[in-house]
Amino acid sequence: MKLLEIIKTKVAALALTLWAWMFAKAEEWRLRDKGILLWEKIKALWVCIGQKLRPRERFMKTKAYAKLQEMTPLRRRMTIMLCGVFLLLGLIFGFNQFKTFMIKHFISGMGLPPATVSTMVIAAEPWQLKLSSVGSVRAFRGVDLSTELGGLVQTVPIKSGMDVKEGDLLIKLNDASDVALLNSLKAQADLAKVINERDRLQLAIQAISKNVFDTSKADAKSKQAQVEQQVALVAKKNLKAPFSGRVGIVVINPGQYVNPGDKLLTLQTLDPIFVDFNLPQSNAEQIQVGQEVIVTTDAFKDASFTGKITAVSPKVDTNTRNIQVEAQFANPDKKILPGMFANVNIKVGEEMKLLTLPQTAVTYNPYGSTVFIAKPTGKKDKQGNPALEAQQVFVTTGQTRGDQVSILKGVSEGDVVVTSGQLKLKNGTPLIINNRVQPANSPDPKPQE
Repeated sequence: MKLLEIIKTKVAALALTLWAWMFAKAEEWRLRDKGILLWEKIKALWVCIGQKLRPRERFMKTKAYAKLQEMTPLRRRMTIMLCGVFLLLGLIFGFNQFKTFMIKHFISGMGLPPATVSTMVIAAEPWQLKLSSVGSVRAFRGVDLSTELGGLVQTVPIKSGMDVKEGDLLIKLNDASDVALLNSLKAQADLAKVINERDRLQLAIQAISKNVFDTSKADAKSKQAQVEQQVALVAKKNLKAPFSGRVGIVVINPGQYVNPGDKLLTLQTLDPIFVDFNLPQSNAEQIQVGQEVIVTTDAFKDASFTGKITAVSPKVDTNTRNIQVEAQFANPDKKILPGMFANVNIKVGEEMKLLTLPQTAVTYNPYGSTVFIAKPTGKKDKQGNPALEAQQVFVTTGQTRGDQVSILKGVSEGDVVVTSGQLKLKNGTPLIINNRVQPANSPDPKPQE
């Protein structure tokens, strides 16, 4: 309520100020004298018209006037009032129709308002067709190492991230009792071998039977087998590198007890390295072993790695209808690590020239892709330049690369294509060209820092 009172007070003050201003201007411009003079002229014109046309005398001679005179005074006044009302309504209706007609005529004469857009001349650029996919990096050889036997860790001669050769000792378990038993078995095996040699000499002079010699011979072989078994058992207490590679994070310490099958550390061969990726079955004809691939990763944005396809899966995944592909590439700096996400591009066919446009220049619709062409109208604008208007055409798009899309059909080289601002266009819209700012049109864009 308080707000309404404030508004009411301000409106009243504004009205009083406006009235005072109008009154002052009326005195200054002598509006009263001018109004009286205009009214006198109108009266004189009306009198002149009345004297020439004499509408009153003519109306008094009509049948309508005679009928009005026959009516009662009340009925006559009502009839005159109704005629005046209908005449007023007719004038209002006619005025509204005339106003609507004039507005439509004015708007139709104006035409479409011009739109400011940016344009570019479409041209053919070198284009290398390629297949793109995403994959995961996998080590050439990789394994999580564990021991077959449990025991106390005696020594750990390696460090985290260390490069090792095939056969290098990684972890040694306590094997003192096993080595002692091995020495005992070796002594027994040497004794059995001596006895067997003695029995062989005695058998040669017929001092013993063949049965005694065979028994000693079998005993010597049994003792030697026990030695070999114990040697293998002792070897299991020494975890060695099955191949050359780089050791992962070592968390095992001397004195720690490990159980059989426990994961102790990881060993990965990083050079060369594999990347596994999938392609749709529709591309099966375009891929083959030995094809060149280019691998990039988000970890090293400015680096690319070249390799070759080493294997193609002999079957298609029934769930995704994709084919698994394996590629191998060199990794001499060992920067690429297993498990990384990678982008894979495969070159297909020879390089060709295709018409290209910024992807923002194409409007994608359910019924097809379209672009707008700046078409000359044959007229001149206010600056004397050729006037241009928009014309929408359907196009067939091809592959994309970076900010660009290839155009296979619909436009010709040299056409002027609208690259931005096309959302406000329709056929026949006048164009104002402003190319101070152009959309991104790089085949290999780089992220801005």
